[in-house]
Amino acid sequence: MAKCNVVPGHVAVIMDGNGRWAKKRLLPRSAGHRAGMERMVGLSGHAFDCGVKYLTMYALSTENLSRPEEELKGLFRLFREYFSAHAETLKEKDVTLNVIGDLSLLPADVAEIIRKGMARTAGGTRGVLTLAIAYGGRQEIVAACNEAVRRGKEVTQEEFEKLLWTGELPPPDLLIRTGKEVRISNFLLWQAAYAELYFTDTLFPDFSDGEFDEALQSFAARDRRFGKV
Repeated sequence: MAKCNVVPGHVAVIMDGNGRWAKKRLLPRSAGHRAGMERMVGLSGHAFDCGVKYLTMYALSTENLSRPEEELKGLFRLFREYFSAHAETLKEKDVTLNVIGDLSLLPADVAEIIRKGMARTAGGTRGVLTLAIAYGGRQEIVAACNEAVRRGKEVTQEEFEKLLWTGELPPPDLLIRTGKEVRISNFLLWQAAYAELYFTDTLFPDFSDGEFDEALQSFAARDRRFGKV
């Protein structure tokens, strides 16, 4: 259990630094992505043990889809392995698997495996693990705007939020980014308007459960006023 007084209900994580982790060890980038996937599995289990109810992790951005073909093939192999191997584990742990993003940008078989994984785990009550794959915050907002136009009427802020890919999720309370960069890189642009931000130099494969607990402690120490006095 995390050593903090307040556990955020929804934590979002930008999993940055997998490639640099591999480079430091003179390994191919694919080794870094695999290490990052293994850390994602371990960290998600720890987060739900801490009492986090919603965990959203940035796995593949729309910008990442322009990376070299060989690297993308390796990532897609990892997705095939992950969703095939871990959907049943998540179901046993009573965790719902959710994916946000434009699945049409993925190989058809990968998109189908993802859909089957979500269907297999639907209804889990212990927590919701959301993976952002082929995801971009600007693209999400444009898609929601287009959907509002198709409906032919003005929408309120609350109605607009329901049109986002995250429409069934609460906004994140805490957004963590590993890997030294200090930006949110097109991730949850609308949803993170009042999220507390936590940046660390640690590369994601090295981002331990203990450092995650430190991020929760940092969150617990902050005064969240949401614009009020």
